Amino acid sequence: MSPTPTFQPQEPQRSGLLTALVAGALIALVAANIYLYVQVDHMRTDLASVQEKLTTQLSNLRDTANVNTEAQKRHIESLKEELEAARNQARSSAGQVKSELLANADRLKKQIEEEQAKSMQAVSTEISGVKSDVAQVATKADAKIADVSTEVGNVKSAQSQTAAELQKTITDLKSVKGDLGVQSGLVATNGTELQALKMRGERNYFDIKLAKTKQPQRVGDITLLLKNTDPKKNKYTVQVMADDKLTEKKDKNINEPVQFYTTKGGRIPYEIVINKVDKNMIVGYLATPKVEATR
Repeated sequence: MSPTPTFQPQEPQRSGLLTALVAGALIALVAANIYLYVQVDHMRTDLASVQEKLTTQLSNLRDTANVNTEAQKRHIESLKEELEAARNQARSSAGQVKSELLANADRLKKQIEEEQAKSMQAVSTEISGVKSDVAQVATKADAKIADVSTEVGNVKSAQSQTAAELQKTITDLKSVKGDLGVQSGLVATNGTELQALKMRGERNYFDIKLAKTKQPQRVGDITLLLKNTDPKKNKYTVQVMADDKLTEKKDKNINEPVQFYTTKGGRIPYEIVINKVDKNMIVGYLATPKVEATR
């Protein structure tokens, strides 16, 4: 077995502010996705309502136009009959009477033309109104779609930025030998790096916030009891209970992988990494293998 390596005390490489920023960014991304989903759902509902309204308006317009057209047709046919009767009468009359009949025929002809023009104008006005409504709805829909597209773009940009930050964090992580001389996995020295490791999903991670008490505290499938801390030297002593075996890990350093084997872990050791040592408390995490095995 290799000799126990000596670890120099070191401060966390990332500030708590960066941890809060990354956590805040993740929360903001979730909230933005929910907001976009709600906006798209509202837009679909609005468009469905508008479509139903336009369908009803067009149906009513067709019915009205049909009724008006039939009425205009009957009225025009009646005027045409009067015109034809006036012309026939004019052909068989002479002098002043003929002139009056012809004048009456011209008046009827002009009236027919005016009625036809009014009918066409009314239909044209109705169609223009519907076209205007459709144009307004289309404009509003385009504006909403543009807003949602912008929001989606912003969310994608934020996601890309967060992914880049996490990738950079993972690149900065180090792999060192633990107190048993076994090469550890990547070691996180603060909350931001731990979050990056959790997102990789290669191991199980359990947060440790262990105070000095008389009763051991359960973390994952083991229990821990804090025996002593030395904040000035960033050292601590802890008792580990795993598989009904009690092991004391004495004078361990900050960010040092403290390793021990369990039945579940098989040939891969469990690792405790403590990032902060206070007067009566230690803060860090426990890393365990994803796949359970038998040694």
